Amino acid sequence: MYLKLLSDQFELGITNISSEELAELGGVNAAKVRKDLSYLGSYGTRGVGYDVEFLVFQIKRELGLTHEWHVVVVGAGHLGNALAGYGGFGERGFPVGGVVDVDPAKIGTVVGGVRVRHLDELAAVVHSRKISIGVIATPAVAAQHAADSLVSAGITSILNFAPTIINTPHGISVRKVDLAVELQILSYHEQRRANVREATKLKAVPGNGRRGASA
Repeated sequence: MYLKLLSDQFELGITNISSEELAELGGVNAAKVRKDLSYLGSYGTRGVGYDVEFLVFQIKRELGLTHEWHVVVVGAGHLGNALAGYGGFGERGFPVGGVVDVDPAKIGTVVGGVRVRHLDELAAVVHSRKISIGVIATPAVAAQHAADSLVSAGITSILNFAPTIINTPHGISVRKVDLAVELQILSYHEQRRANVREATKLKAVPGNGRRGASA
């Protein structure tokens, strides 16, 4: 979050930023900002704040973003197409180095500037581009096979977009992106707001909430 906020500020020509300003942008308090950034060994100067460009470099170094990490996408369907064609990955240092699928109709097509190859060629793709991060964009039923194939090919980090849990050996880093779960979280907050509005309406009705009031 800090990296995104600071990068945006740097693009706007901001060279220095205070912890208070960064806290306001991030929706946190200034004390938390100072504590978080202190783990990087970065301390702002009173009256001046933090050097934005240097802070961006420090965060990128800590996140391993001082060089590019090519990724391979398994699945060239609608989601795979969208992910491979999303320019933001390359801009953030994660260019798509390969796309694989098992559908003969998709093999040989070009997705996001990358030619789709058969899943059987996954290991060759991974080794030729020195890829360590894989993205699963398959239907749920094919996700475990995709994960197994990625691990066998030498992938050590997986971003799973399939709506299912995958099992991987110890030492493999897995992050899951479940859009349905995120929507459920938002629906929970919406339902709470609706409940508050309903309770407010009931309180506003004459007689409601009064001791001894009859219908």
